Amino acid sequence: MLSVGGLMLGHVDGHERTAELDPADSLLLEFFTPGHRTVRFFFDEAFLLDPPAHVDLYYTRSGVALALSGVPEEDGSLKLIRQERIGGTLLTLYKQGSLQLSLENETGFHLVDLPPSLEGAGFAAAGDGFVVFSDVAFCLLGHDGTVVTISEGTVSETGVRVTAEVPFHDSLRHTALCTYENGKLTDCRIRTGMTPTAATYALALFECALIGADPTPYLHENLLAKAGALREFLGDYTSVVLTQTPEEVGLVYARKPHVYEVRYFRVTLEENGKISNILPLES
Repeated sequence: MLSVGGLMLGHVDGHERTAELDPADSLLLEFFTPGHRTVRFFFDEAFLLDPPAHVDLYYTRSGVALALSGVPEEDGSLKLIRQERIGGTLLTLYKQGSLQLSLENETGFHLVDLPPSLEGAGFAAAGDGFVVFSDVAFCLLGHDGTVVTISEGTVSETGVRVTAEVPFHDSLRHTALCTYENGKLTDCRIRTGMTPTAATYALALFECALIGADPTPYLHENLLAKAGALREFLGDYTSVVLTQTPEEVGLVYARKPHVYEVRYFRVTLEENGKISNILPLES
């Protein structure tokens, strides 16, 4: 639930909810999530420059969008979930407001914050380090507790070599089959799960450029020679969002931690659906 200025505005979920607020009014916003701590802050000029913990702020052409992430549970009591010794290392998975892993060996005591998707995780040796994995996520750690990667994905092999299939959650259901050896990524092959239609070529193009997949199937012949420069032209964006127009997409760029801006691009689609031009739009 979302409260604005002491009045309940309604439910906030995975779908967009909109409201007109003026930062000059400095209204108190409160997000109430069952079983989790309340997130509250004033919607003012200071917030628009530096949002509080667990709030991500996105600047779009129509306003700003807020998203909550990583809100701790209200119950802060210690709950032991799993403890196991692998070689000379003791690994302990527990929850105290949020999910954490402690790792203790001759290098010292190390504490790692983990996402909720690893709550039911198991442990295994991974070369010189360790892998913590559930059905939907995994975390690779060095022997000294250094985090190699935390990712969604399904682990299919552990030991000297760790193999995991990582989803991109894009329109073509791309996945990456990644192999790690001794804490280093040694191979990563991108797989495509669906074939795009002409109506989704624009989205597919920007998603492929983002994840490093081949964008040439979506480009008109007059752009094929520039395919290698596409990512440099678009810059360092982190995700792709839809608009109400199939020929337009929004690319999300990080300004600073928890603050993002969405820049918009329009493509020219030929009759065969191939893209012959990419034009940045004024936000």
